[in-house]
Amino acid sequence: MPKLTRADAVAAVRNPLAFIAARWTPTPRTVRRAALAALVMSVLIVVTGGAVRLTGSGLGCPTWPKCTDDSLTATREMGLHGAIEFGNRMLTYVLCAAVGWAIIAARSTKPYRRGLTRLGWAQFWIVMSNAVLGGIVVLVGLNPYTVAAHFVATSALIAVATVMWQRTREGDAAPRPLIGKAVQQLVWVLVGASVLLILVGTVVTGAGPHAGDSSEVERMPVDWETVTKLHAVLAWIVVTLTFALWFVLKAVDAPKGPLNRTRDLFLILLAQGVIGYVQYFTDLPEILVGLHMFGSAVTWIAVLRVLLSLRERPHDEIGIPAPATEATVGTRA
Repeated sequence: MPKLTRADAVAAVRNPLAFIAARWTPTPRTVRRAALAALVMSVLIVVTGGAVRLTGSGLGCPTWPKCTDDSLTATREMGLHGAIEFGNRMLTYVLCAAVGWAIIAARSTKPYRRGLTRLGWAQFWIVMSNAVLGGIVVLVGLNPYTVAAHFVATSALIAVATVMWQRTREGDAAPRPLIGKAVQQLVWVLVGASVLLILVGTVVTGAGPHAGDSSEVERMPVDWETVTKLHAVLAWIVVTLTFALWFVLKAVDAPKGPLNRTRDLFLILLAQGVIGYVQYFTDLPEILVGLHMFGSAVTWIAVLRVLLSLRERPHDEIGIPAPATEATVGTRA
């Protein structure tokens, strides 16, 4: 191990990422695993957030950033609800660690990949913004509109994490389309319908019976039955578009990548639909609602994978120069 000098210590303090990048080159497999870890954690935070809501623990910690006015952590007197809510808050730090690992791995890749690093930083800022939004959710007593915004922000995090995971397996050359423009447009319609499905799903939750706390919590002033039926119609539209896309891809003799990703999405949608209908006709049992929330995150990832499978990005042998700060650190080493 090389001996660290005073200059090295100063450089590490001034720019720790550049310092690490100058001394460590992760394998492509390590970079992929780091990006996947960030994606898995972004889905897990959806699941644990759903557990907070479904157990009525949304105000288990009644204030923010502390758990109570006098304690940073949950106390024994707060019981299970306090433990669940505080546990979800602590999981945000695990998510930050996973995103941090992805940033470090991307930053240390040789040659330097600016786009990949920026995707890591985008996740970091979404996590920070959503943490503040989560605090606002608590401070306003689980207002359903802020809760919906909190979920939408997490969906944005999942989107960026999915793109980064895909980019770790690609090069930095200009993307080359694998299918024609008409099919690409169909996929964009599918993506738009999926976004609308997610947004309407937040309204279903905001108007539904699972308010997130046992106290009287404001609900969205819409008819729950009507918006639920609208959500179901949108789900069938997404299923139909996916089925049509699969047939179109078969007709144009598309590569296996888009075909396989479309097949995966179709199967996930069928499973999600079964869960959705069963929970509706069984008066929304908490376990099924939680599975449906998990399925929503997985469905969104599958939709994005279909979109990303429509092009390829070969490895560009001409690397991007690293930032000047990294070159300086490397010289001092």
